[in-house]
Amino acid sequence: MAVYTVSQVSQHVKEVLESDPLLADVLVEGEVSNLRVSSAGHSYFSLKDEQALLNCVMFRGQPGAELLAAGTAVLVHGRLQFYEPRGSTDFMVDLAMAAGVGELALELERLTLRLEAEGLFDESRKRPLPSFPKVIGVVTSPSGAVFHDIQNVIQRRYPLVELLLAPSLVQGPKAAAEIVAAIEGLNRDGRADVIVLARGGGALEELWPFNEEIVARAIYASHIPTVSAIGHETDFTISDRVADLRAPTPSAAAEIVAPDQYVLRQQLDEVLAYLDRAWAYQVDSRRDDVARMSGNLEGILPDTGNWRRRVDDIARGAGITLTNRLKITRMQVENREDRVRALDPVATLRRGYSVVQQRVTGQVVTNVDQVEDGDALSITVSDGLVEATAGHAVKPKTVIRKKKAVAAGSGMERLI
Repeated sequence: MAVYTVSQVSQHVKEVLESDPLLADVLVEGEVSNLRVSSAGHSYFSLKDEQALLNCVMFRGQPGAELLAAGTAVLVHGRLQFYEPRGSTDFMVDLAMAAGVGELALELERLTLRLEAEGLFDESRKRPLPSFPKVIGVVTSPSGAVFHDIQNVIQRRYPLVELLLAPSLVQGPKAAAEIVAAIEGLNRDGRADVIVLARGGGALEELWPFNEEIVARAIYASHIPTVSAIGHETDFTISDRVADLRAPTPSAAAEIVAPDQYVLRQQLDEVLAYLDRAWAYQVDSRRDDVARMSGNLEGILPDTGNWRRRVDDIARGAGITLTNRLKITRMQVENREDRVRALDPVATLRRGYSVVQQRVTGQVVTNVDQVEDGDALSITVSDGLVEATAGHAVKPKTVIRKKKAVAAGSGMERLI
C-alpha cells in the first residue's frame, strides 16, 4: 500500500471536491448559528438542520449578508471549498435570501448580480430619449389591451407621432425569443426613434420572459433608446434595469415618450408673447435712439439760414462785380474797335488820302527820292486804282519835310 503525505491527500480531496459540478453550484437551506463578523466585514457562520452542520463563509459585499442572524432560516447559494491549511470544508456563500423564496426568485437574483457585474445596468450607458419622436416602436402583444392604451395616450398627447407595432408574445416559453426578434427587427428597420417594451401586470412566472438573459442582452445591444414598461408599478424586471428608462406602466411609458400637445401650445404661446414683448421693447428702444440722435444732430448742424444769407450776399456781390466787369470789358472792346477803325487804310483813303506804288515792283512810294521821271505808278484811291506816269515838275528850291501820320505797315502817309 502506498504512503501519501498530508499535503497529497489534502490536494486530492480539494481536487475531487471542487471539481464536482453539483457542489460548485448549490442551494442550501438551513438555520444560521455561530455567526461571527470579522473586523474586515466577512461573515463566518454555520448552517444546521436537525441532523448536520455546514461551516459557511460569506465575504463582505455579497448580497443578502444583512439577513444573517442567529436562529434565522435562510436559503443560500454557493460552492463547497476545501481549505487545506485547516483541513476544513467550507461552504462559500455568494447569495443569501430568506427561507421560503422560490427558485425563480433566486434565479432572478443570481442573474441580476451577474449582469450588473458585467455593466449592463450602468447609468453611464443609458441614453436620453428624443424630445420629439416621429416614430415610436412598440414591442407587445397585438391582442392585448396594452397597445390600445398606448394608442389612446399617444393620440391624446401627440397625434403627430406614428406608432410602429412589432408584435410579440409577452409570456410563455416562446415569448423571450419573440421579444428579442421584435427588438432586433425594429433596429434593422431603422424608422423608430424610441422603442417601448410593454405588457400588463402578472405574477413573477408570467413576467419571466422579461427577466431572461437573451432579452436583457437584446435591449443592451439596441442602438435605439428603449423604455421598459413591464407590469404594474411594483413589478420590477431585469428588462427595467437594462433599458434606458423604466416606466411604471405602459400608459406611463406612452406619456414619457410623447410630448403633450397642450403643454407645447402653452409653451409656444409663452414664446410668442415673449417675442412680442422683446420686439416692442426693441422698437421703443430704437425709436428713443433715433430721437436722441436727431436731437444730437440738431445741436451740431450749422445754421443753414445764416449760410443761405451769406450765399445770397456772395451771389449778389458776384453779380454786381460781373456786371461792372462786363461794362469795363465792353468799353475796352469799343476803345479797341475805335483804334482799329482809325488805323483802317480804307477809312484813310475815304478821307482823301491815296497810296502811290511803283507799278513794276509794287513798292510803296513814301518819299520823292524813290521816283524818277517816267516811272510807271499806280495810285490807289478810295474807290479804285489810277495808273500814272511820273512827269517833270517844278520843285521848290527847298523841301520841308513834315511829320507823317503813318499807319504801321500800311505804307500810307500824309504831309502836314
